[in-house]
Amino acid sequence: MDQQIRLLIADDHEIFRDGLALMLSRQPDIQLVGQASDGRELVDMLENVQADIVLTDLKMPRMDGVTATRLLLQKNPLLKIIALSMFDEEDLIVEMLEAGAKGYLLKNADKQEILEAITQVYADNIFYCKQTSAKLATMIVKSRFDPQRNKEKVSFTDREKEIIKLICLQFTAQQIGEKIFLSKRTVEGHRTRILEKMNVKNTAGVVVFALKNNLIKEEDLL
Repeated sequence: MDQQIRLLIADDHEIFRDGLALMLSRQPDIQLVGQASDGRELVDMLENVQADIVLTDLKMPRMDGVTATRLLLQKNPLLKIIALSMFDEEDLIVEMLEAGAKGYLLKNADKQEILEAITQVYADNIFYCKQTSAKLATMIVKSRFDPQRNKEKVSFTDREKEIIKLICLQFTAQQIGEKIFLSKRTVEGHRTRILEKMNVKNTAGVVVFALKNNLIKEEDLL
């Protein structure tokens, strides 16, 4: 990467925030430009600090992440925001996406997923946490959030549609291959092309895309 990603973290849990900041400050591609302890401080800080990406908690004192996101994107529509969430905050995650966030992470995400989220969102992709539940995927699909807006429609072969359904049902490449009589390697090739066509990076992204585009029904996931 030619230039560092300027990152700002907002979270009212000091120990969590400091730990995250320490880990991210060690990454050569990331420049940590600030830490905020609540939404109000985050908004104020960005008056004086330039950031490419904001990692922000959803629930914070004085101003929550959703309100801060709306305010920040009114001032700077190019700012990219990733929500940090607890596992039981599906409604707030959907609100954040509707407010303009480009992705979300559960707070127990591992280092690799956090770094992937940052690089993907920096590249202007949507990032869905890999631990996305079927319930949350369905809520995202039913919301006003539309990641495919202004993008060309893509088509899939019958074989790809078959594999998409099995990916959504959490089948591994090995299991899919055994079910439809293909080698694991062939299935992995199909999966790579499917993710490229959908412009998503993981199974959660496939599920949201498939639901949004009627390639799978909500009841199929239950």
